[in-house]
Amino acid sequence: MRLPPGPVAVAGGTAELLADADRDGSWMLLVDGTPQSHVDLDDPAHLEFEYVRRIGHVLDLAATPGAALDVVHLGGGALTLPRYLATTRPGSRQRVAEIDEPLTRLVREFLPLPRHARIRVRAADAREALGTMHTASADVVVTDVFAGARTPAHLTTAQFVAEVARVLRPGGVYAANVADGPPLRFARGQVATLRAAFRHVCLLAEPGTLRGRRFGNLVAVASDAELPLADLSRACARDPMPSRVVDGADLHRFTGNARPVSDDDAQASPEPPAGVFGR
Repeated sequence: MRLPPGPVAVAGGTAELLADADRDGSWMLLVDGTPQSHVDLDDPAHLEFEYVRRIGHVLDLAATPGAALDVVHLGGGALTLPRYLATTRPGSRQRVAEIDEPLTRLVREFLPLPRHARIRVRAADAREALGTMHTASADVVVTDVFAGARTPAHLTTAQFVAEVARVLRPGGVYAANVADGPPLRFARGQVATLRAAFRHVCLLAEPGTLRGRRFGNLVAVASDAELPLADLSRACARDPMPSRVVDGADLHRFTGNARPVSDDDAQASPEPPAGVFGR
């Protein structure tokens, strides 16, 4: 493959692809200095970022191992999870909404997708793209969207989640990356929003982040069907940085008095403190 050209202007700022000195064949995508994605071209099933690995567990448990899925990815970056699914669940049909078309061109040129991967990337706002999708057309929807280092406000609301629920098939699963830090006000609001729309919700998080000791990424998971909580717990406990699965009464306590977020009062996720995520 040709070597990436160095910093490149994209719609969202300046993007750069850096080789991972500790892992041959691996690359890190940074946008304005913030790590956005990690890709192992030799082993697309390798997930470097801890929160991405947790979403990977959700995907692993969404159906019988190896069975193809219809998946919607809101936010593309370097297409880490689409590559993962193309490898672990061959034949999966994947739709990606990534608003930054120059970024996608950079990624596809220098980090080519696996052969025979059924991945279609559309240059569109995530919520607008979701609104054009057919009802009950996806087994899984994944949201991992950042403008800079923050999730846009319009992707955090009950109205947005209602569109997610509409696109999911009965028994489908939603997974969302939620970036937050003390006092976790944003994360609590996101959980409250999901609990108002789905019968079953859980949260995957590293204990220090969950206790409000540090800024980090939590993964919210929701479905109208029961979630595989025991299997998720085992998978998360085996990770290099183990995480907890919070559900039931514990999730109720975590949510506290938080109320669902609406389009009228939505705010973007908090700005990470200086030094977090390499910033």
